[in-house]
Amino acid sequence: MSESRLPDPARFIPEVGEIAGAMAKAVMKGTIPQTTVHLVQLRAGQLVGNTYHAVRQTGELRAAGEAEERITAVASWRDAPHFTDAERVALELVEAVLTPNPYGERVPDELFARAAVHYDEKALWTLTMAIAQMCFFIPVALIAKPVPGKPLGQNYTG
Repeated sequence: MSESRLPDPARFIPEVGEIAGAMAKAVMKGTIPQTTVHLVQLRAGQLVGNTYHAVRQTGELRAAGEAEERITAVASWRDAPHFTDAERVALELVEAVLTPNPYGERVPDELFARAAVHYDEKALWTLTMAIAQMCFFIPVALIAKPVPGKPLGQNYTG
């Protein structure tokens, strides 16, 4: 796809840039590795079937020097040998948040307890904000369809 459905939202809602910047600052200055943030956000993009987010997070991981095996294996992380236990619980957490559960709570106490083994309270909040950041941008990507692979500020046409 070479064109977005909608032009840059900043033309209509300038506060979007402030919100996006504040969210990025909160996530990037947290206590979890940036690799974990990008792995979680890549998995979120995959879960909602959004090419823009999948391409963006894949690019972030490549720029950080991540191995192609790890990037490719995010979609099948449960049986891939490429992830730490902390990364696995983070990936499980994003799946729990974004996958409907008709039988009960999406994030059960047991999953939270396993996450708390690997992350202190500040790190858990950082991880929560990394997921929330994606939840903010998922509707933008699904509805407006920014152009995958284009730099920020250049990913909207019109």
